[in-house]
Amino acid sequence: MKLEILTKNENQEIQSKIISKIRDLINYKNLEPGDKLPSERMLSEKFEVSRTNVREAIQKLEFYGLLKSKPQSGTFIADIGQVAMNGMIEDILRLEDPDFKSLVETRILLELKTVRLAAQRRTKEDLIQMKEALDAYSEKVENGEDAMQEDLLFHLAIAKASGNSTMNTFMLIITPEIITKFEEYHVCDKGLAFMGIQEHQDIFDAIKNQDPQLAKEKMKVHFKALYQYCYNI
Repeated sequence: MKLEILTKNENQEIQSKIISKIRDLINYKNLEPGDKLPSERMLSEKFEVSRTNVREAIQKLEFYGLLKSKPQSGTFIADIGQVAMNGMIEDILRLEDPDFKSLVETRILLELKTVRLAAQRRTKEDLIQMKEALDAYSEKVENGEDAMQEDLLFHLAIAKASGNSTMNTFMLIITPEIITKFEEYHVCDKGLAFMGIQEHQDIFDAIKNQDPQLAKEKMKVHFKALYQYCYNI
């Protein structure tokens, strides 16, 4: 499992341009609910951007319910009228950058729910993925290396184990922004990083033992220092 960090300004600018062009394409061709968009390859050539950029823009619009992707079939316009579609896209393009406190609050609220679901729904494959991220985090911390990405990969593995695709997608969307803010504010010092090893292990054990309430409590403990740090900035 690899975590790719995108430069914030470049990512937002490219996404906004692609979303605007997708909106213009929908309007120009009078596409209606259920109509299919051109393929990612065709859109990347038409917009002169990479397929990865197109895919991310489509995923964002899909997250907000404006598009629907079907495996082996393509991407389709959701059951939303053109006026509502244009209005929602304008709202998406006007969204303000979340501040650090908002990101922390959102992440905590989201993860207190996903960790309970993960404890109920986790599979053996989920446990393996979490354990790999946990071991990678522990190794880097013990070697005195920055383990921020491994920390977030562990939490992304929990989100995946929740079995809720919307929560998982939302975690994937906010993760690059969280990394940027963590680096900006120098959140994770060595003391907190070492404490994180045991805290991660406790969360993992609760999920493995399928104890939702304990998993939630251990996640609260894990986020206590971050929450206090956030409100003391």
